Amino acid sequence: MLQAITRPSSTLKHSKSSRIQPANLAEVNTRSVRNFSITSRFSEIVVSKLALAAAFGAVLLASLSGCGNTGASYEPDTFRINLQAEPPSLDWQTSTDSTSFDVVSNIMTGLTMYNNDMKCEPGCAESWEILDGGKHYLFHLRKNALWTDGKPVTAHDFEYAWKRLLDPATAASYAFFLYDIENAFEFNSGKVKDPNLIGVKALDDWTFSVKLKRPAAYFLYLTAFCSTCPLRKDIVDKFGDRWTEPQNIVTNGPFSVTLWKHEYKIELTSNPKFFEGEPRLKKIKMFMIPEQATAFGLFENNQLDYVDNRSFPTADVESLRNSPMYRNLPLLRCSYLGFNVKKKPFDDKRVRKAISMAVDRTLFPKILRRGEAPAFTWIPPALEGYSENSKSEFNPEAARKLLAEAGYPNGKGFPSTKILYPQREDAKLVVESVQEQIKKNLNVKLQLEVNEWKVYLDILHRDPPQMFRQTWGADYPDPETFMNVFTTHNGNNYTQWSNAHYDDLIDRAAAEQDQKKRAAMYAEGDQMLCQDEVPIVPLYWATQNTMVKPWVKGIGFNAMDLQFFRKVYIEKP
Repeated sequence: MLQAITRPSSTLKHSKSSRIQPANLAEVNTRSVRNFSITSRFSEIVVSKLALAAAFGAVLLASLSGCGNTGASYEPDTFRINLQAEPPSLDWQTSTDSTSFDVVSNIMTGLTMYNNDMKCEPGCAESWEILDGGKHYLFHLRKNALWTDGKPVTAHDFEYAWKRLLDPATAASYAFFLYDIENAFEFNSGKVKDPNLIGVKALDDWTFSVKLKRPAAYFLYLTAFCSTCPLRKDIVDKFGDRWTEPQNIVTNGPFSVTLWKHEYKIELTSNPKFFEGEPRLKKIKMFMIPEQATAFGLFENNQLDYVDNRSFPTADVESLRNSPMYRNLPLLRCSYLGFNVKKKPFDDKRVRKAISMAVDRTLFPKILRRGEAPAFTWIPPALEGYSENSKSEFNPEAARKLLAEAGYPNGKGFPSTKILYPQREDAKLVVESVQEQIKKNLNVKLQLEVNEWKVYLDILHRDPPQMFRQTWGADYPDPETFMNVFTTHNGNNYTQWSNAHYDDLIDRAAAEQDQKKRAAMYAEGDQMLCQDEVPIVPLYWATQNTMVKPWVKGIGFNAMDLQFFRKVYIEKP
């Protein structure tokens, strides 16, 4: 998921196959942040959290203290975390950012669901059949899967949801997830008008049929992802744009949304109708504290039970590394610089290459000090398709020569250029380092522009700037989830880069059954991204740094940084 982001559809697919497993997930130092698209409610935003951060922290501290919590170690049966930002939306079909998905993944369940080994296990579907050489899936739904209003979850809810995801009017960035399905891309792109021609159908209340154009080994992974969860047509029809408000939303996961105080807090309450049984945890409080230092202060004061990178000041990591509460995890997430290749001077690939060759990736782990690894490729080392031959190089002398060839000798005449980045301490440290390196190595001065999360996402979605700092995290443990991001029709491709050969290559790799040939195709595509065309500059593979209070039990971690809390419980110290 994005560390927050997303949008329209793509010609390629994202993988979630139970048949292809990454070689060594534990070796990964990755997982970028997912691109999220901003919703129509963006206009409600308003406050500069930067200016109000200190006041917000004081108010929150006071409010928590006023509840008699000062000095208390924990709240019985309550788990308190920090989302950092307001979720752009809880519509799981139009959301694309990690903030929204951290909420959705605890209130919704798809046909399958992930465990912490990133394997698919039965969700709303108690079993499935794979027929016709992998081109036909039959999902058999369990009859004890219920919505929070007591109605059964049926195959019709999945048929409606998947067709809505593909409907061009929905403008869902994750529509491309379903492009392997018969007539899915054609319907999403407007070439086919009749939704009944899409290869998904409820054969009856408990049987959901999915027909693919061709086998896709990762397809099952997609059925565990938030965007493919079921949806109630009657609820959407009745409440329109407000169907996700707590008083209207109907969900089927282990928790339900019972409170949403915008820009402040979301509360989830355990769902007694959940098919696995009601969770031991009765309530989850998700605060929206933008300042990492403020959030970490609340953790130290026993007013938050769990913090991660969103609430963990970089400066504190080293001093806390030996704490029994601390854990560092490699992630399938990459931080990168993106260029809008349709805006000068980045319409010239020589300029893009020069910037890439002038950035020393080895500096970022030293700056961030959280166990990150420099990223020289787009495909993470733990996934199929990674190749040493695709690696970017740091070569300031060659970079200056390329820049001169492009008409900017020693940086002379280089257009005014800004790097857009989201309001986060770690993002600020990274872009400041890039700014310094480009000035030193190319004599080019870049300007920095920071925006609150939703504003940042909206700018990316509407009109991507010349340069931006972004992250991408795996939606499933397969290289396809990285490589299709920069295909022409992917809604998360903010670079505006389009290459027919790359599109065809990644499309063929997605369907290739020979693993050696598939890996070679992805390696070729990675070389195009990192050496030849350079629409992006991979910077570093991320890690997750967490602190968990000793009374929190049952919490799990995974390389995709998905937050599942259905097995968490609070135990008296």
